[in-house]
Order: sequence, then structure tokens, then C-alpha cells
Amino acid sequence: MNDIARLADRIRDAETVVAFTGAGMSTASGIPDFRSDSGLWNRFDPEDFYYQRFRADPAAFWSDRLALHETMFGDDIEPNEAHDALAELADDGQLDAIITQNTDGLHACGGRGDSIAAELLELHGNAHRVVCEECGRRTDAAPVRRRIESGELPPRCGDCGGLFKPDVVLFGERLDEDTLYRARRYAQRADVFLAIGSSLTVEPAASLPRTADRGGATTAVINFDETPFSPTAAFDVRGDVTDVLPDLRASVVE
Repeated sequence: MNDIARLADRIRDAETVVAFTGAGMSTASGIPDFRSDSGLWNRFDPEDFYYQRFRADPAAFWSDRLALHETMFGDDIEPNEAHDALAELADDGQLDAIITQNTDGLHACGGRGDSIAAELLELHGNAHRVVCEECGRRTDAAPVRRRIESGELPPRCGDCGGLFKPDVVLFGERLDEDTLYRARRYAQRADVFLAIGSSLTVEPAASLPRTADRGGATTAVINFDETPFSPTAAFDVRGDVTDVLPDLRASVVE
């Protein structure tokens, strides 16, 4: 029996299954990563995207943020086969939560609709929303980007006049405490914890597989490359997430 079949057995027998996803899920949809040789930080200066710069010069920040967003998200960016497989596992009752480092919002639809059956925890926020710094109102980012393109810099909330900020965790900001708490709780009570498409090097998210391991979960790394957690994981599956996850889902439901 191969690793996929044995991991599928563990998932079928589990009460709580959690998936944790990183940039490898997004790059498979054509979204560039940040830190590779061809990544976004070779085209943009990360210093421009600190929270302190947003507060000090929101107009210049938003001008650069618009350029970054347009580089990240083309018109044809859609969920891929790996997103679909996780959504199908959730629909099958075999996946309880998706914890993601990604801000692209692709997990929300899984390629087939506007919701997913598993709880979705976006640790770093969602690039397709903005949030008002004053009143906390969240809204779709697309109309705000159009206002920026028309020259409205910086964009402000129509309710209170406060500054709109991308609803993502900028450099210099802490992760949302409630979201991180819920992610850690899922890791603690998971029977199976899947770390998918993540280098597992960015804290505090990178510690989640170790939290799951300490709690007795069956842990699996699904990634092209070895990660710091790979030697510890019960399963270390090397490959393209768009191949591995559909195979895993098919094995779970066969």
C-alpha cells in the first residue's frame, strides 16, 4: 500500500481532519510567490508594504499596493485542481477546516461555488477585501481599486471617512489573535493534519504542524520540496499539489 492509500485510510478513520495551505496552492493557479528567484520581492520592495508606511504615507502606499495586486492577480486566476479536491473532501464530510497563509481567496469557492463546507481560517487576511481603519467596516476591494485608478488617493470609507486598508496582514502587523487562536485549537485537536504547499518557515503559522504532532495527530507534508517538518511528519509526499490532492481525494472516497 502506497503513502496516498495509507494516508487516505487515516483520513477516513479520523474525526477531525485539518488542512494547512501555503503558497504552493497559489502558484499552481498562476499567482507568483514572494520569495523565490522569480518572486514578487524581486520586482517590488517589501519595505513599501509595511504598516508604518501605510500610516505615514497612505497615498503612496496604495499606489504601490495597486501595482502589486495587478501583478499578483490576472484576469484568468481561478482555483485549481488542488482547491477543488479540498472542497470535495469537505463536501464529503472528510475535512473539517482549512487554515491558509494565502490571501488570494481561492479556497472560498474551490472552483465550484461561493462557499466551502469546511471552516476557512485566512491567517493573513484576504486581498479581495478592504477594511476601514476607523470603523472596522469590511467591503469588496474591487470598487475601491477602481476609485484609486480614477485618482482617489488614499481611498476612504464612505461611512466614517476613515482610511481604507487592504484586509491583509502587512509587515509590522500581528496576525488576528482570534483567527490564530482558532487555528491553534484545530491543530491541537486534529486527528489528521495536512500541511500542503508550504515551506513551513514563516512563523507563527509554521509551528502548527508541530502543535498537531504534539497532540497526537497523524501529520502529512505535501510539497515539492523538503520542509523543516518533513523528517518528523508521518507522511512526506513530494509532488505537485494539483496531482497529489485529487489522487488523495479519490482514495478517500473510493
